[in-house]
Amino acid sequence: MKQYFNPILPLDEYIPDGEPHVFGVRIYLFGSHDKEGGTRYCEEDNYVGWSAPLDNPGEWRYEGEIYSSKQDPAYKEGAANDLYAPDVVQGDDGRYYLYYGFAGTSGHNCLNVAVCDTPVGCYEYLGFVRNPDGSVHKTYLMGDPAVINDEGTIRLYMGWSLSMVAADAHKQGAGYADGCRRAETDRSGTV
Repeated sequence: MKQYFNPILPLDEYIPDGEPHVFGVRIYLFGSHDKEGGTRYCEEDNYVGWSAPLDNPGEWRYEGEIYSSKQDPAYKEGAANDLYAPDVVQGDDGRYYLYYGFAGTSGHNCLNVAVCDTPVGCYEYLGFVRNPDGSVHKTYLMGDPAVINDEGTIRLYMGWSLSMVAADAHKQGAGYADGCRRAETDRSGTV
């Protein structure tokens, strides 16, 4: 039996909030992207891909940039265009859907979706997560999505621990009653 050790990635690569997924014969790691010596979370303003073969999970390969904050319509030059912890799911249509929170979008209360034909290719912006009536799904401090394909139904779970400042705003009516909400997309993975 071969033994594997942490860290699995190079020491100058920071992928916090990592979400591993197996697609085909490889395991893929998706997460936010911090900068070495950075001054804030998610400072790289992009997502990068890493993968390893299932039969040799110690051999991680850098797949390159898979999405940039510049691709989001809310991107603002010179602003903090932070891309928060994402997750990826394969839709029934075979395409891959990247769910993410973006600092430039409506005060952190929406989740966006990008789509790609491969797990770590070049994702393209698709839109916001929407409610069944077509309205944009919003909740107070949207973050850290988890998505699964549950026999053809894409299930999206999200939530965030409220800080003392956010909790105070919540008490004053600026937030929603429950801190964790669920939205569902159609069977293909689209919003």
